[in-house]
Amino acid sequence: MKLKQSIKILLFEVILSFCLFFTIESDLMASENFIPSNSMIESSVVSSVEDYPTLETAVEQYLKFIPSDYYKVSSVQELKDLMVNSQALLVDVREPSEYKSGHIPNAINIPLRRLSQNLDKIPCDRPVVLYCSTGYRSSMGVMTLHLLNYENVKGFPPSFRAWKNAQEAIALK
Repeated sequence: MKLKQSIKILLFEVILSFCLFFTIESDLMASENFIPSNSMIESSVVSSVEDYPTLETAVEQYLKFIPSDYYKVSSVQELKDLMVNSQALLVDVREPSEYKSGHIPNAINIPLRRLSQNLDKIPCDRPVVLYCSTGYRSSMGVMTLHLLNYENVKGFPPSFRAWKNAQEAIALK
């Protein structure tokens, strides 16, 4: 059991390091006056496993590059405006039982754990907003879809809870 967990952690670290490396490299290359020096090229060559950053360091470095408004819809009114003006697709990433007990009208249900098997339901040509109960699952879904090259996806961190607290209409199914 511990071996499986260790392998999962190692795999996650490798994937995160890979994403971090290409995110930072593409950001640097995108700057107008960027010319890589020999020392930068040499430092990007990893000679051993010890040269890889720790998971904590990689996460910290990655998070520093995220803008404060990173792919989010901040308020119920902003969500309503986006739905009307941009015909955003709302995706409820909660479990089917949660969705059936009440959801934002016109939202489709794709549970987080089934997101990657339902990419055909997620358009690339209009805004997509993910929400859940508290914002945790939707943020994981946004990150997942961005890793799969969906640039039109945002999360609604105020979540279904904020929608209900604002006394907006709730659909039952």
